[in-house]
Amino acid sequence: MRTVVVAGNPKPQSKTLDAGLLLAEALGLSTPEVIDVVTLGPALFGWGDPAVVEAVALVQSADVVIFASPTYKATYTGVIKLFLDQFAGGTGLQGIVAVPLMLGAGPAHAMAPDVFLKPVLVELGAICPTPGLYQIDRTYAEDAAIPIWAARWAPVIHALAHADLSHPVTTRSNGA
Repeated sequence: MRTVVVAGNPKPQSKTLDAGLLLAEALGLSTPEVIDVVTLGPALFGWGDPAVVEAVALVQSADVVIFASPTYKATYTGVIKLFLDQFAGGTGLQGIVAVPLMLGAGPAHAMAPDVFLKPVLVELGAICPTPGLYQIDRTYAEDAAIPIWAARWAPVIHALAHADLSHPVTTRSNGA
């Protein structure tokens, strides 16, 4: 199963990236490939840059992608927004199991992954079968939230990542 962690923090090698890697490990996912979005720099402002195209292709080839962002002004960062703008609307993340993860300074924005990040991932075609995960940036590595969350949701993520999602779901007619 191919796994990618996308970190949308304006600082390279951030706590956000670390939290994404910890979550991938707790979920029992394969060793993830990493896209530290800020390292793509000004190329994110245009279209067709080879490094950005390669990063988009990496995400599109994944089975599971953890999209991690710090909370800025109660929502995700502009850096991750610029990266997500590189995907074609409605289909750019088609068939990918996506996990929204956000870090913040306090509990006031605990709904941000579900209210802000998850809808844009779904709009781009991703499958987001779980609630998003919000972590306090000072304690994410020590508290039990990541392992507890992972124990609950890993079976769902693994099942969907291994499912054949290439065929539309059909329903039986009840004869009506």
